[in-house]
Amino acid sequence: MPAHPDLIADNLFDLRADGAPVLYAGRERTSGRLVFPLPADAERFERVELPERGRLWSFTIQRFRPKSPPYAGDEAFVPYAVGYVTLGEAIIVEARLVDVAFEDLRIDMPLRLTTEPFRLATGETRLTYAFAPEGSA
Repeated sequence: MPAHPDLIADNLFDLRADGAPVLYAGRERTSGRLVFPLPADAERFERVELPERGRLWSFTIQRFRPKSPPYAGDEAFVPYAVGYVTLGEAIIVEARLVDVAFEDLRIDMPLRLTTEPFRLATGETRLTYAFAPEGSA
């Protein structure tokens, strides 16, 4: 898979030709166990595309500035939501939650995969994956 130069990391997710994100996990070849993110060990793990839709399993609001990189830290801090999202029956992933007011977050709410700009400490902006409520813009 060719690396997309604007993504936060290789082998974490990619963009389809239509711009839609796809998230990758690894399936252990011997046991069938899914792990996220996709490990680099291609002999042990095969790449698996995860579902684009899931449900909110748990969440919290990050209300204080993270203490170290990759958070850039030179802009005014704005609290943000972080959640665990169930994707299918076998895996839960951690992600930023976007396009939703904190008071509207609910356990089991339907979510869809999206992208979010992320500014690195170097000043560069990259895309990372996130989840937004089903039906949001």
